[in-house]
Amino acid sequence: MSRIGNKPIAIPGGVEVKVAGPTVSVKGPLGKLDWSVAPGIAVAVENGQIVVSRSSDDRRVRALHGLVRAELNNMVQGVTKGYEQSMEITGVGYKTQIQGRTMSFNVGYINPVTYQVPAGIDVKVDKQTIINIKGVDKRLVGQVAANLRAIKPPDVYKQKGVRYMGEVLRKKEGKTGK
Repeated sequence: MSRIGNKPIAIPGGVEVKVAGPTVSVKGPLGKLDWSVAPGIAVAVENGQIVVSRSSDDRRVRALHGLVRAELNNMVQGVTKGYEQSMEITGVGYKTQIQGRTMSFNVGYINPVTYQVPAGIDVKVDKQTIINIKGVDKRLVGQVAANLRAIKPPDVYKQKGVRYMGEVLRKKEGKTGK
Protein backbone atom coordinates (compact mmCIF):
# COMPACT_ATOMS: atom_id res chain seq x y z
CA MET A 1 0.00 0.00 0.00
CA SER A 2 1.47 3.31 -1.06
CA ARG A 3 1.36 5.87 1.72
CA ILE A 4 2.56 8.71 -0.49
CA GLY A 5 0.31 7.79 -3.43
CA ASN A 6 -2.84 7.84 -1.30
CA LYS A 7 -2.28 11.37 0.06
CA PRO A 8 -4.35 13.97 -1.83
CA ILE A 9 -2.61 17.06 -3.16
CA ALA A 10 -4.17 20.38 -2.16
CA ILE A 11 -4.58 22.82 -5.04
CA PRO A 12 -3.62 26.35 -3.92
CA GLY A 13 -5.43 29.45 -5.16
CA GLY A 14 -4.45 30.62 -8.62
CA VAL A 15 -3.56 27.12 -9.81
CA GLU A 16 -5.64 25.39 -12.46
CA VAL A 17 -5.45 21.60 -12.96
CA LYS A 18 -6.91 19.86 -16.01
CA VAL A 19 -7.03 16.12 -16.65
CA ALA A 20 -7.52 15.13 -20.29
CA GLY A 21 -7.11 11.39 -20.74
CA PRO A 22 -3.56 10.38 -19.77
CA THR A 23 -2.29 13.99 -19.69
CA VAL A 24 -2.43 16.23 -16.62
CA SER A 25 -1.87 19.98 -17.11
CA VAL A 26 -1.05 22.30 -14.22
CA LYS A 27 -1.16 26.05 -14.85
CA GLY A 28 -0.19 28.66 -12.27
CA PRO A 29 1.25 32.13 -11.87
CA LEU A 30 4.80 31.08 -12.86
CA GLY A 31 3.99 28.87 -15.86
CA LYS A 32 2.40 25.70 -17.19
CA LEU A 33 3.55 22.08 -16.92
CA ASP A 34 2.23 18.85 -18.48
CA TRP A 35 2.69 15.24 -17.38
CA SER A 36 1.66 12.02 -19.13
CA VAL A 37 0.31 9.50 -16.63
CA ALA A 38 1.28 5.85 -17.08
CA PRO A 39 -1.41 3.24 -17.84
CA GLY A 40 -3.00 1.81 -14.71
CA ILE A 41 -2.91 5.12 -12.82
CA ALA A 42 -5.96 7.39 -12.64
CA VAL A 43 -5.88 11.08 -11.70
CA ALA A 44 -8.99 13.03 -10.67
CA VAL A 45 -9.68 16.52 -9.32
CA GLU A 46 -12.17 16.42 -6.42
CA ASN A 47 -13.05 19.11 -3.87
CA GLY A 48 -10.03 21.29 -4.67
CA GLN A 49 -7.62 18.36 -4.39
CA ILE A 50 -5.80 16.06 -6.81
CA VAL A 51 -6.44 12.40 -6.06
CA VAL A 52 -4.24 9.67 -7.57
CA SER A 53 -5.51 6.06 -7.64
CA ARG A 54 -4.34 2.82 -9.21
CA SER A 55 -6.25 0.14 -11.06
CA SER A 56 -4.50 -2.97 -9.71
CA ASP A 57 -1.96 -4.17 -7.19
CA ASP A 58 0.55 -5.16 -9.84
CA ARG A 59 4.13 -4.44 -8.77
CA ARG A 60 4.82 -1.95 -11.59
CA VAL A 61 1.55 -0.07 -11.01
CA ARG A 62 2.21 0.12 -7.26
CA ALA A 63 5.66 1.60 -7.94
CA LEU A 64 4.22 4.20 -10.32
CA HIS A 65 1.45 5.19 -7.89
CA GLY A 66 3.75 7.07 -5.52
CA LEU A 67 5.87 8.40 -8.38
CA VAL A 68 2.93 10.00 -10.18
CA ARG A 69 1.68 11.59 -6.97
CA ALA A 70 5.15 12.99 -6.19
CA GLU A 71 5.54 14.36 -9.73
CA LEU A 72 2.13 16.07 -9.60
CA ASN A 73 2.99 17.58 -6.21
CA ASN A 74 6.28 18.90 -7.65
CA MET A 75 4.38 20.40 -10.58
CA VAL A 76 1.95 22.22 -8.27
CA GLN A 77 4.82 23.57 -6.16
CA GLY A 78 6.77 24.52 -9.28
CA VAL A 79 4.03 26.68 -10.82
CA THR A 80 3.39 28.44 -7.49
CA LYS A 81 6.86 28.90 -5.91
CA GLY A 82 9.34 27.59 -8.48
CA TYR A 83 12.61 25.80 -7.84
CA GLU A 84 16.09 27.21 -7.38
CA GLN A 85 19.58 25.72 -7.29
CA SER A 86 22.78 27.62 -6.51
CA MET A 87 26.26 26.59 -7.57
CA GLU A 88 29.74 27.94 -6.97
CA ILE A 89 32.97 27.80 -8.95
CA THR A 90 36.19 27.51 -6.95
CA GLY A 91 39.71 27.66 -8.31
CA VAL A 92 42.27 30.27 -9.29
CA GLY A 93 41.18 31.92 -12.53
CA TYR A 94 37.97 29.85 -12.77
CA LYS A 95 35.01 31.94 -13.89
CA THR A 96 31.87 31.95 -16.00
CA GLN A 97 29.91 34.50 -17.98
CA ILE A 98 26.57 34.46 -19.72
CA GLN A 99 25.72 36.00 -23.08
CA GLY A 100 22.09 35.58 -24.04
CA ARG A 101 21.25 31.87 -23.59
CA THR A 102 24.88 30.67 -23.78
CA MET A 103 27.20 30.24 -20.80
CA SER A 104 30.98 30.26 -21.20
CA PHE A 105 33.16 28.55 -18.57
CA ASN A 106 36.89 29.12 -18.05
CA VAL A 107 37.75 26.24 -15.74
CA GLY A 108 41.31 25.24 -16.53
CA TYR A 109 40.87 23.83 -20.03
CA ILE A 110 42.68 25.26 -23.07
CA ASN A 111 39.47 26.62 -24.62
CA PRO A 112 36.38 27.92 -22.82
CA VAL A 113 33.54 25.41 -22.46
CA THR A 114 30.14 26.63 -23.69
CA TYR A 115 26.76 25.48 -22.44
CA GLN A 116 23.42 26.30 -24.07
CA VAL A 117 20.77 27.04 -21.40
CA PRO A 118 17.50 25.21 -22.20
CA ALA A 119 14.15 27.00 -22.51
CA GLY A 120 12.24 27.40 -19.25
CA ILE A 121 15.36 27.97 -17.16
CA ASP A 122 16.63 31.33 -15.91
CA VAL A 123 20.34 31.50 -15.08
CA LYS A 124 22.06 34.41 -13.33
CA VAL A 125 25.77 34.77 -12.65
CA ASP A 126 27.04 36.78 -9.66
CA LYS A 127 30.71 37.78 -9.26
CA GLN A 128 31.64 35.38 -12.12
CA THR A 129 31.76 32.46 -9.65
CA ILE A 130 28.21 32.02 -8.31
CA ILE A 131 25.47 30.60 -10.54
CA ASN A 132 21.73 30.76 -9.67
CA ILE A 133 19.43 28.45 -11.64
CA LYS A 134 15.65 29.03 -11.45
CA GLY A 135 12.71 27.32 -13.12
CA VAL A 136 9.28 25.76 -12.63
CA ASP A 137 10.24 22.17 -13.56
CA LYS A 138 12.10 20.45 -10.73
CA ARG A 139 13.57 17.79 -13.02
CA LEU A 140 14.89 20.34 -15.50
CA VAL A 141 16.45 22.55 -12.80
CA GLY A 142 18.21 19.53 -11.31
CA GLN A 143 19.38 18.28 -14.71
CA VAL A 144 20.83 21.66 -15.69
CA ALA A 145 22.66 21.84 -12.34
CA ALA A 146 24.06 18.34 -12.88
CA ASN A 147 25.16 19.22 -16.43
CA LEU A 148 26.97 22.34 -15.19
CA ARG A 149 28.67 20.34 -12.44
CA ALA A 150 29.79 17.74 -15.01
CA ILE A 151 31.75 20.42 -16.92
CA LYS A 152 34.40 20.38 -14.18
CA PRO A 153 33.50 18.14 -11.21
CA PRO A 154 35.10 19.20 -7.92
CA ASP A 155 38.56 17.74 -7.35
CA VAL A 156 39.03 16.01 -3.97
CA TYR A 157 42.75 16.84 -3.87
CA LYS A 158 42.75 20.56 -4.72
CA GLN A 159 39.07 21.42 -4.01
CA LYS A 160 38.72 23.09 -7.44
CA GLY A 161 35.76 22.83 -9.81
CA VAL A 162 32.02 23.49 -10.13
CA ARG A 163 29.98 22.38 -7.11
CA TYR A 164 26.59 22.82 -5.53
CA MET A 165 26.35 25.62 -2.98
CA GLY A 166 27.03 24.16 0.43
CA GLU A 167 28.42 20.87 -0.93
CA VAL A 168 31.08 19.61 1.45
CA LEU A 169 34.08 17.79 0.02
CA ARG A 170 36.47 15.77 2.11
CA LYS A 171 39.94 16.84 1.10
CA LYS A 172 42.19 13.90 0.35
CA GLU A 173 45.85 13.92 1.19
CA GLY A 174 48.20 13.76 -1.76
CA LYS A 175 51.26 11.58 -2.11
CA THR A 176 53.86 11.97 0.60
CA GLY A 177 57.31 11.70 -0.91
CA LYS A 178 60.35 10.55 1.07
